[in-house]
Amino acid sequence: MAKQKIAVYFQPETIKKIEQEYHEDNCSSKTEFIEKAVKFYIGYLSQREEVNYLSPMITETVKSQIKGTEQRLARLIFKVAVELGKLSHMTAALNDVDDETLKSLHAMCVTEVRKINGIIDYENAVAYQQD
Repeated sequence: MAKQKIAVYFQPETIKKIEQEYHEDNCSSKTEFIEKAVKFYIGYLSQREEVNYLSPMITETVKSQIKGTEQRLARLIFKVAVELGKLSHMTAALNDVDDETLKSLHAMCVTEVRKINGIIDYENAVAYQQD
């Protein structure tokens, strides 16, 4: 396809920049440089429209993934709480623990959970109790 000639007007400082940069961009002429610049800008505008279209879709997808994860975690935490409740009631039924021992046990467990960052290891608890 043959090129078409059009009249284009630039500010003097823009013309100076074109003259300085077109060789740096490996262009054989100022016309080639300007055409590349225009194509680049058109691509930029098209991409910006795509980003405006895709961004809300990506946001909604991430939100739904997070919500699903929250729901799964909530169900798992509920199941763990039920199991912990059962263990607590069985332990209380089998042992006669006074209030002072219960308070010190609570304080010890809070300190231990902070120390181990919430990762409870049954084997470590057994070893502690046997010491």
